[in-house]
Amino acid sequence: MRYLLVEDNQELAEAVIGRLVLDGHAVDHAATLSEAEDCLAVASYDLILLDVMLPDGDGRVFLARSRTRLETPVIVLTARSQVSDRVGALDQGADDYITKPFDFSELEARCRAVLRRRGGAARNQISLGACVFDALSGTLSRGDTVLELKNREIRLLEVFARHPGQILSKAHLMDRLFSYDTAVTENAIEVYVGRLRRRIEAVGLRIETVRGLGYRIETGAA
Repeated sequence: MRYLLVEDNQELAEAVIGRLVLDGHAVDHAATLSEAEDCLAVASYDLILLDVMLPDGDGRVFLARSRTRLETPVIVLTARSQVSDRVGALDQGADDYITKPFDFSELEARCRAVLRRRGGAARNQISLGACVFDALSGTLSRGDTVLELKNREIRLLEVFARHPGQILSKAHLMDRLFSYDTAVTENAIEVYVGRLRRRIEAVGLRIETVRGLGYRIETGAA
């Protein structure tokens, strides 16, 4: 998953990014609303974490204005704990909010919950044919066979799992897995796809290479 963090507190931003990257996510950081606009102009995101008080404006105003053109889920980060502030953020288009200071485990859980709701799922598990992929535990299972995946494998399979049967280009996979400050080439995507392909063949899943276009996951019969 690729996140955009809009937060002017550098220490907090680095801590949040460090935690999310550890889970295998890609995170771009904007310290101002202007920088956030620049990021949104050139990239798409699975989730936005938005601070309220920023050097160049109010994040809630930015959110309300953006909702006419932006469907990306947003979690508001706020130091204000009054009910009216939280209700206001939700009414202006936030999918959720979390009050500072927060526990990183709660932030991660709220991110997962928002993404599940947007995906129409009630749980972290996704069915892929006869297999069950659990992005939270990082496992892919079929019957009694359970594969434990590494972080990058989890995030790559998560991208495929959310687009079953669709052809995903190398550029799309790079965009979902890596942030701006990560130097990566299409060859790296080939390596990651190759590794994941070998792992999931054990449970009957197949990643097909579509020459000149990209890759798609084939789940087979359920």
